[in-house]
Amino acid sequence: MSNDYLKRILTSRVYDVVRETSLEHAPLASARLNNRILLKREDQLDVFSFKLRGAYNKMAHLTPAELKRGVIAASAGNHAQGVAYSAKRLGTRAVIVMPETTPQLKIDGVRRHGGEVVLSGESYSDAYAHAQELEKKEKLTFVHPFDDPYVIAGQGTIGMEILHQHPGPIDAIFVPIGGGGLIAGVAAYIKQLRPEIKIIGVQTEDSAAMARSVKANRRLNLTDVGLFSDGTAVKQVGQETFRVAREYVDDFVLVDTDAICAAIKDVFQETRSVLEPAGALAMAGLKRYAQEHKLKNKTLIAITSGANMNFDRLRFVAERADVGLAREAVFVLSLPEARGSFRRLTESLGDRSVTEFNYRISDAKEAHVFVGLQIQSEADIAKLENHFVRKGFPTLNLTDNEMAKTHIRYMVGGRSPLAEHEELYRFEFPERPGALRRFLSSMNPDWNISLFHYRNQGDDYGRILVGLQVPPEDKNAFKEFVNALGYPHWRETNNPVYKMFL
Repeated sequence: MSNDYLKRILTSRVYDVVRETSLEHAPLASARLNNRILLKREDQLDVFSFKLRGAYNKMAHLTPAELKRGVIAASAGNHAQGVAYSAKRLGTRAVIVMPETTPQLKIDGVRRHGGEVVLSGESYSDAYAHAQELEKKEKLTFVHPFDDPYVIAGQGTIGMEILHQHPGPIDAIFVPIGGGGLIAGVAAYIKQLRPEIKIIGVQTEDSAAMARSVKANRRLNLTDVGLFSDGTAVKQVGQETFRVAREYVDDFVLVDTDAICAAIKDVFQETRSVLEPAGALAMAGLKRYAQEHKLKNKTLIAITSGANMNFDRLRFVAERADVGLAREAVFVLSLPEARGSFRRLTESLGDRSVTEFNYRISDAKEAHVFVGLQIQSEADIAKLENHFVRKGFPTLNLTDNEMAKTHIRYMVGGRSPLAEHEELYRFEFPERPGALRRFLSSMNPDWNISLFHYRNQGDDYGRILVGLQVPPEDKNAFKEFVNALGYPHWRETNNPVYKMFL
């Protein structure tokens, strides 16, 4: 069967529609990881994904009668675009069943290529079940996204190109896994010709169907899968891809959402291309594997498999990338609700770069402040935690708390019966290390801070929203104080949004 894959790969029809993608050196990642990192740029293809290879190869080998009836596929998006693109080239009808969670960008891509979109279920497996029903009902020809020898062979041409482009030593190739078609094809080719090269499969921790199946020595069907990396959200891998992976894949590495976001940022810094989460999966796995195994001076290749990213998701990716890169730590610090405590806390921050400082008075005795800080490495997290505890501030590390990072950091606040005589002001100040501490040190301790929100957005100016409790008899003195600060400011006490939510 292995020789059969070699023949299928060498005689594949992918180059009717695909050009050889580049294998590029990643100098920044190489220097940081002390290894030679290369990126196989499958995001450069016409549908911005490797899936075009397998889809077209399968359809180009259909009989005229099969093509005439039309084709159907189930896909989270990239295979769908590959099938629609191929159908248009081959002059046949294409019906694509996609999960309801599929990004709009991929749905629009399928329709742009002439595909008929049917949305069904929350994952690939749900869409697949519905596609099987439609296949029988409308007598269409099914084009499987991964568990088909022609599809596997089409994806295997990536391995053929890698060996052609880099005939020198290669220590490992990192391959993202959903259903397993890509890694089966690459492994089947590479291991026949260069068995010394390690093939490492990369999956998300919450969608590790292949890794868990190989470990169990049987195909498992996961009850639920994570949807952030929607292109690899597969509950059960293919029967044939499982067989090939079990024979040829050397190891697996699992990564989380933050690591994927960090990898998207890494590849953007190298190439100025924005990968989708599944497209950055191999890079995330490469980084983790190299660090865990302390690899040095090795040649490591990551397949950047796709770039069909919904633009709106970039907000989330940008937020989480610094955590994944160990550039931001998030804490809740507790302190007595008493005058002077706030200043003592800010003094303990020193000149560290603050990324977020979020507080709302809510208890008469104890205050809880949500703090984000820039760090240089993961080792800084424990050091900071110990530092704050020594300074007398009980500390809760939220850096790995999913709910805190996704929701709570934006929800600190609310109405408070304790915020009597509150004045709300918005300030801007030049953004530089220590600027927040200097701003806070200029605040008069005679007026209690009852609300505070600051978030570093990477701009030249920091933006702060401050609530202070000012008795009516102090209004004039407070206005003079605000004007004397010298910062651009706006009174927001009468803003209807403040009245509605805070």
